[in-house]
Amino acid sequence: MTSSFLLLLLGLVCLIKGADWMVSGASALARRFRIPELVIGLTIVSFGTSAPELVVNSFAVFQHHPDIVLGNIIGSNNFNLFLVLGISGLILPLSIQSTTVWKEIPFSLLAALVLLILANDQWTGHATDVLSRTDGVILLLFFMVFWIYLFKQVKKERLNPQTEPDASHMDKWKMAGFILGGLVILVIGGKVIINSAVTIARHYQISEQIIGLTIIAAGTSLPELATSVVAAIRKNNDIAVGNVIGSNIFNIFFILAVSSLIRPVTFDVSFNRDILLLTGGTLFLFIAMFTGKVHKLDRWEAALLLVAFGVYFYFIT
Repeated sequence: MTSSFLLLLLGLVCLIKGADWMVSGASALARRFRIPELVIGLTIVSFGTSAPELVVNSFAVFQHHPDIVLGNIIGSNNFNLFLVLGISGLILPLSIQSTTVWKEIPFSLLAALVLLILANDQWTGHATDVLSRTDGVILLLFFMVFWIYLFKQVKKERLNPQTEPDASHMDKWKMAGFILGGLVILVIGGKVIINSAVTIARHYQISEQIIGLTIIAAGTSLPELATSVVAAIRKNNDIAVGNVIGSNIFNIFFILAVSSLIRPVTFDVSFNRDILLLTGGTLFLFIAMFTGKVHKLDRWEAALLLVAFGVYFYFIT
Protein backbone atom coordinates (compact mmCIF):
# COMPACT_ATOMS: atom_id res chain seq x y z
CA MET A 1 0.00 0.00 0.00
CA THR A 2 2.97 2.31 0.59
CA SER A 3 3.80 1.99 -3.10
CA SER A 4 0.27 3.18 -4.02
CA PHE A 5 0.70 6.34 -1.91
CA LEU A 6 4.12 6.97 -3.45
CA LEU A 7 2.67 6.51 -6.95
CA LEU A 8 -0.18 8.88 -6.09
CA LEU A 9 2.37 11.47 -4.95
CA LEU A 10 4.41 10.92 -8.10
CA GLY A 11 1.30 11.37 -10.22
CA LEU A 12 0.46 14.65 -8.49
CA VAL A 13 4.01 15.91 -9.04
CA CYS A 14 3.68 15.04 -12.73
CA LEU A 15 0.38 16.92 -12.94
CA ILE A 16 1.84 20.03 -11.33
CA LYS A 17 5.01 20.02 -13.44
CA GLY A 18 3.17 19.21 -16.63
CA ALA A 19 0.66 22.01 -16.10
CA ASP A 20 3.48 24.42 -15.19
CA TRP A 21 5.31 23.66 -18.45
CA MET A 22 2.13 24.03 -20.50
CA VAL A 23 1.26 27.36 -18.88
CA SER A 24 4.81 28.70 -19.28
CA GLY A 25 4.95 27.84 -22.97
CA ALA A 26 1.42 28.98 -23.77
CA SER A 27 1.73 32.23 -21.78
CA ALA A 28 4.99 33.10 -23.54
CA LEU A 29 3.29 32.47 -26.87
CA ALA A 30 0.31 34.65 -25.90
CA ARG A 31 2.49 37.52 -24.69
CA ARG A 32 4.44 37.44 -27.94
CA PHE A 33 1.14 38.35 -29.63
CA ARG A 34 0.37 41.04 -26.99
CA ILE A 35 -2.72 39.35 -25.56
CA PRO A 36 -3.82 41.11 -22.32
CA GLU A 37 -3.26 39.47 -18.93
CA LEU A 38 -6.98 39.09 -18.14
CA VAL A 39 -7.56 37.19 -21.38
CA ILE A 40 -4.44 35.06 -20.74
CA GLY A 41 -5.76 34.25 -17.26
CA LEU A 42 -9.24 33.36 -18.50
CA THR A 43 -8.06 31.24 -21.42
CA ILE A 44 -4.51 29.90 -21.62
CA VAL A 45 -3.67 29.85 -17.92
CA SER A 46 -7.08 28.55 -16.83
CA PHE A 47 -7.08 25.90 -19.56
CA GLY A 48 -3.53 24.88 -18.68
CA THR A 49 -4.28 24.60 -14.97
CA SER A 50 -7.47 22.68 -15.79
CA ALA A 51 -5.54 20.18 -17.90
CA PRO A 52 -4.98 17.86 -14.88
CA GLU A 53 -8.75 17.59 -14.37
CA LEU A 54 -9.22 16.84 -18.07
CA VAL A 55 -6.59 14.10 -18.09
CA VAL A 56 -7.77 12.51 -14.82
CA ASN A 57 -11.40 12.57 -15.95
CA SER A 58 -10.56 11.03 -19.31
CA PHE A 59 -8.96 8.03 -17.63
CA ALA A 60 -11.70 7.85 -14.97
CA VAL A 61 -14.56 7.80 -17.45
CA PHE A 62 -12.87 5.17 -19.63
CA GLN A 63 -12.33 2.98 -16.56
CA HIS A 64 -15.95 3.39 -15.33
CA HIS A 65 -15.37 5.52 -12.20
CA PRO A 66 -18.24 8.09 -12.34
CA ASP A 67 -17.80 9.23 -8.72
CA ILE A 68 -14.20 10.16 -9.45
CA VAL A 69 -15.28 11.98 -12.63
CA LEU A 70 -17.80 14.13 -10.73
CA GLY A 71 -15.87 14.37 -7.47
CA ASN A 72 -12.79 15.60 -9.27
CA ILE A 73 -14.61 18.43 -11.08
CA ILE A 74 -16.99 19.56 -8.32
CA GLY A 75 -14.30 19.17 -5.66
CA SER A 76 -11.74 21.05 -7.76
CA ASN A 77 -14.16 23.92 -8.32
CA ASN A 78 -14.79 24.20 -4.59
CA PHE A 79 -11.05 24.07 -3.90
CA ASN A 80 -10.50 26.81 -6.49
CA LEU A 81 -13.23 29.09 -5.21
CA PHE A 82 -12.83 28.72 -1.46
CA LEU A 83 -9.20 27.73 -0.93
CA VAL A 84 -7.31 29.23 -3.88
CA LEU A 85 -9.17 32.56 -3.93
CA GLY A 86 -9.23 32.60 -0.12
CA ILE A 87 -5.46 32.23 0.20
CA SER A 88 -4.78 34.62 -2.70
CA GLY A 89 -7.12 37.22 -1.18
CA LEU A 90 -5.39 36.98 2.20
CA ILE A 91 -2.02 37.60 0.57
CA LEU A 92 -3.31 40.65 -1.28
CA PRO A 93 -6.83 42.11 -1.53
CA LEU A 94 -7.81 41.30 -5.11
CA SER A 95 -9.10 44.08 -7.34
CA ILE A 96 -11.43 42.59 -9.93
CA GLN A 97 -12.27 44.13 -13.28
CA SER A 98 -15.81 45.20 -14.05
CA THR A 99 -16.11 42.70 -16.91
CA THR A 100 -15.19 39.85 -14.54
CA VAL A 101 -17.74 41.03 -11.96
CA TRP A 102 -20.62 41.36 -14.40
CA LYS A 103 -19.81 38.63 -16.94
CA GLU A 104 -17.32 35.95 -15.88
CA ILE A 105 -18.49 35.48 -12.27
CA PRO A 106 -22.19 35.23 -13.30
CA PHE A 107 -21.18 32.79 -16.05
CA SER A 108 -19.40 30.67 -13.44
CA LEU A 109 -22.57 30.77 -11.32
CA LEU A 110 -24.60 29.74 -14.37
CA ALA A 111 -22.26 26.76 -14.89
CA ALA A 112 -23.00 25.42 -11.38
CA LEU A 113 -26.75 25.90 -11.82
CA VAL A 114 -26.79 24.23 -15.27
CA LEU A 115 -24.90 21.24 -13.85
CA LEU A 116 -27.36 20.98 -10.95
CA ILE A 117 -30.34 20.95 -13.31
CA LEU A 118 -28.91 18.60 -15.95
CA ALA A 119 -27.60 16.04 -13.45
CA ASN A 120 -30.85 15.67 -11.46
CA ASP A 121 -32.98 13.84 -14.02
CA GLN A 122 -35.42 12.64 -11.35
CA TRP A 123 -36.62 16.21 -11.01
CA THR A 124 -38.05 15.83 -14.52
CA GLY A 125 -39.53 12.37 -13.95
CA HIS A 126 -36.69 10.11 -15.10
CA ALA A 127 -35.85 6.95 -13.20
CA THR A 128 -32.11 7.55 -12.83
CA ASP A 129 -29.79 10.53 -12.56
CA VAL A 130 -27.13 10.69 -15.25
CA LEU A 131 -25.13 13.18 -17.27
CA SER A 132 -26.03 11.89 -20.72
CA ARG A 133 -24.39 12.61 -24.05
CA THR A 134 -27.22 15.06 -24.73
CA ASP A 135 -26.31 16.85 -21.50
CA GLY A 136 -22.70 16.85 -22.71
CA VAL A 137 -23.73 18.59 -25.93
CA ILE A 138 -25.67 21.20 -23.92
CA LEU A 139 -22.65 21.85 -21.69
CA LEU A 140 -20.44 22.14 -24.77
CA LEU A 141 -22.82 24.68 -26.33
CA PHE A 142 -22.50 26.84 -23.20
CA PHE A 143 -18.72 26.47 -23.49
CA MET A 144 -18.86 27.67 -27.10
CA VAL A 145 -20.84 30.73 -25.99
CA PHE A 146 -18.14 31.45 -23.43
CA TRP A 147 -15.41 31.13 -26.04
CA ILE A 148 -17.24 33.46 -28.43
CA TYR A 149 -17.37 36.01 -25.62
CA LEU A 150 -13.62 35.55 -24.98
CA PHE A 151 -12.73 35.98 -28.64
CA LYS A 152 -14.68 39.23 -28.66
CA GLN A 153 -12.73 40.28 -25.58
CA VAL A 154 -9.45 39.51 -27.34
CA LYS A 155 -10.41 41.63 -30.35
CA LYS A 156 -11.59 44.45 -28.11
CA GLU A 157 -8.53 44.42 -25.86
CA ARG A 158 -6.12 44.23 -28.79
CA LEU A 159 -7.39 47.61 -29.94
CA ASN A 160 -5.92 48.99 -26.70
CA PRO A 161 -3.29 46.44 -25.62
CA GLN A 162 -2.10 46.59 -22.03
CA THR A 163 0.33 43.68 -22.18
CA GLU A 164 3.97 44.27 -23.00
CA PRO A 165 5.74 41.95 -25.47
CA ASP A 166 7.17 38.87 -23.85
CA ALA A 167 10.36 39.92 -22.07
CA SER A 168 11.68 36.39 -21.80
CA HIS A 169 12.21 36.04 -25.59
CA MET A 170 11.42 32.32 -25.40
CA ASP A 171 12.04 30.92 -28.88
CA LYS A 172 9.35 28.97 -30.74
CA TRP A 173 11.04 25.58 -30.29
CA LYS A 174 11.32 26.07 -26.55
CA MET A 175 7.65 27.10 -26.43
CA ALA A 176 6.65 23.97 -28.36
CA GLY A 177 8.82 21.81 -26.11
CA PHE A 178 7.24 23.20 -22.97
CA ILE A 179 3.70 22.75 -24.29
CA LEU A 180 4.16 19.24 -25.71
CA GLY A 181 6.40 18.05 -22.88
CA GLY A 182 3.89 19.30 -20.35
CA LEU A 183 1.10 17.44 -22.11
CA VAL A 184 3.04 14.14 -22.06
CA ILE A 185 3.81 14.48 -18.35
CA LEU A 186 0.16 15.32 -17.63
CA VAL A 187 -1.03 12.15 -19.35
CA ILE A 188 1.45 10.00 -17.40
CA GLY A 189 0.47 11.67 -14.12
CA GLY A 190 -3.25 11.27 -14.78
CA LYS A 191 -2.95 7.56 -15.48
CA VAL A 192 -0.84 6.95 -12.36
CA ILE A 193 -3.22 8.95 -10.13
CA ILE A 194 -6.36 7.08 -11.18
CA ASN A 195 -4.81 3.65 -10.71
CA SER A 196 -3.24 4.43 -7.31
CA ALA A 197 -6.31 6.33 -5.99
CA VAL A 198 -8.67 3.46 -6.83
CA THR A 199 -6.28 0.99 -5.16
CA ILE A 200 -6.15 3.11 -1.99
CA ALA A 201 -9.93 3.56 -1.92
CA ARG A 202 -10.55 -0.17 -2.19
CA HIS A 203 -7.92 -1.06 0.40
CA TYR A 204 -9.29 1.34 3.04
CA GLN A 205 -12.92 0.93 1.95
CA ILE A 206 -13.24 4.65 1.26
CA SER A 207 -15.83 5.66 -1.32
CA GLU A 208 -14.53 6.84 -4.68
CA GLN A 209 -16.73 9.91 -4.20
CA ILE A 210 -14.73 11.03 -1.15
CA ILE A 211 -11.44 10.20 -2.89
CA GLY A 212 -12.54 12.34 -5.84
CA LEU A 213 -13.77 15.24 -3.72
CA THR A 214 -10.66 15.37 -1.54
CA ILE A 215 -7.37 13.79 -2.60
CA ILE A 216 -7.82 13.92 -6.37
CA ALA A 217 -9.61 17.29 -6.37
CA ALA A 218 -6.91 18.80 -4.15
CA GLY A 219 -4.17 17.37 -6.32
CA THR A 220 -5.62 18.58 -9.61
CA SER A 221 -6.24 22.03 -8.03
CA LEU A 222 -2.60 22.52 -7.04
CA PRO A 223 -1.71 24.19 -10.38
CA GLU A 224 -4.50 26.75 -9.82
CA LEU A 225 -3.27 27.32 -6.27
CA ALA A 226 0.34 27.79 -7.32
CA THR A 227 -0.59 30.04 -10.26
CA SER A 228 -2.98 32.30 -8.32
CA VAL A 229 -0.75 32.62 -5.25
CA VAL A 230 2.27 33.58 -7.37
CA ALA A 231 0.10 36.01 -9.35
CA ALA A 232 -1.20 37.58 -6.11
CA ILE A 233 2.34 37.98 -4.74
CA ARG A 234 3.37 39.65 -8.01
CA LYS A 235 0.20 41.81 -7.87
CA ASN A 236 -1.14 40.33 -11.12
CA ASN A 237 -4.75 40.40 -9.92
CA ASP A 238 -6.23 39.67 -13.34
CA ILE A 239 -4.35 36.39 -13.66
CA ALA A 240 -5.00 35.41 -10.01
CA VAL A 241 -8.77 35.86 -10.39
CA GLY A 242 -9.15 35.00 -14.08
CA ASN A 243 -7.35 31.70 -13.53
CA VAL A 244 -9.85 30.57 -10.87
CA ILE A 245 -13.04 31.79 -12.56
CA GLY A 246 -11.90 30.56 -15.96
CA SER A 247 -10.90 27.14 -14.58
CA ASN A 248 -14.28 26.67 -12.91
CA ILE A 249 -16.08 27.47 -16.15
CA PHE A 250 -13.76 25.19 -18.14
CA ASN A 251 -14.20 22.34 -15.65
CA ILE A 252 -17.99 22.19 -15.96
CA PHE A 253 -18.74 23.36 -19.48
CA PHE A 254 -15.80 21.67 -21.20
CA ILE A 255 -14.29 18.86 -19.10
CA LEU A 256 -17.61 17.43 -17.85
CA ALA A 257 -18.99 17.86 -21.37
CA VAL A 258 -16.14 15.82 -22.84
CA SER A 259 -16.45 13.23 -20.06
CA SER A 260 -20.17 12.68 -20.64
CA LEU A 261 -19.71 12.59 -24.42
CA ILE A 262 -17.17 9.77 -24.02
CA ARG A 263 -19.57 7.85 -21.79
CA PRO A 264 -22.72 8.91 -19.85
CA VAL A 265 -21.80 9.61 -16.23
CA THR A 266 -24.03 8.25 -13.46
CA PHE A 267 -24.82 10.99 -10.94
CA ASP A 268 -25.03 10.35 -7.19
CA VAL A 269 -27.54 12.80 -5.66
CA SER A 270 -25.25 13.31 -2.65
CA PHE A 271 -23.16 15.50 -4.98
CA ASN A 272 -26.01 18.04 -4.81
CA ARG A 273 -24.62 19.17 -1.45
CA ASP A 274 -21.27 20.00 -3.06
CA ILE A 275 -22.83 21.73 -6.08
CA LEU A 276 -25.02 23.84 -3.79
CA LEU A 277 -21.91 24.85 -1.83
CA LEU A 278 -20.25 25.85 -5.11
CA THR A 279 -23.34 27.82 -6.12
CA GLY A 280 -23.52 29.60 -2.75
CA GLY A 281 -19.79 30.37 -2.78
CA THR A 282 -19.94 31.86 -6.28
CA LEU A 283 -22.95 33.95 -5.30
CA PHE A 284 -21.04 35.14 -2.21
CA LEU A 285 -18.11 36.16 -4.43
CA PHE A 286 -20.44 38.22 -6.61
CA ILE A 287 -22.02 39.92 -3.57
CA ALA A 288 -18.55 40.55 -2.10
CA MET A 289 -17.83 42.79 -5.08
CA PHE A 290 -20.28 45.32 -3.65
CA THR A 291 -19.45 45.08 0.07
CA GLY A 292 -16.42 46.83 1.52
CA LYS A 293 -14.40 48.22 -1.36
CA VAL A 294 -16.26 47.95 -4.66
CA HIS A 295 -14.95 45.34 -7.12
CA LYS A 296 -12.41 44.04 -4.64
CA LEU A 297 -12.15 40.82 -2.62
CA ASP A 298 -11.06 42.15 0.77
CA ARG A 299 -9.03 40.11 3.24
CA TRP A 300 -11.98 39.56 5.59
CA GLU A 301 -14.06 38.24 2.69
CA ALA A 302 -11.21 35.94 1.65
CA ALA A 303 -11.02 34.73 5.26
CA LEU A 304 -14.75 33.88 5.17
CA LEU A 305 -14.15 31.74 2.08
CA LEU A 306 -11.42 29.83 3.92
CA VAL A 307 -13.55 29.33 7.03
CA ALA A 308 -16.46 28.04 4.95
CA PHE A 309 -14.14 25.64 3.16
CA GLY A 310 -12.71 24.40 6.46
CA VAL A 311 -16.18 23.64 7.81
CA TYR A 312 -17.18 21.88 4.57
CA PHE A 313 -14.00 19.79 4.48
CA TYR A 314 -14.48 18.76 8.10
CA PHE A 315 -17.98 17.44 7.45
CA ILE A 316 -17.20 15.53 4.23
CA THR A 317 -14.25 13.74 5.80
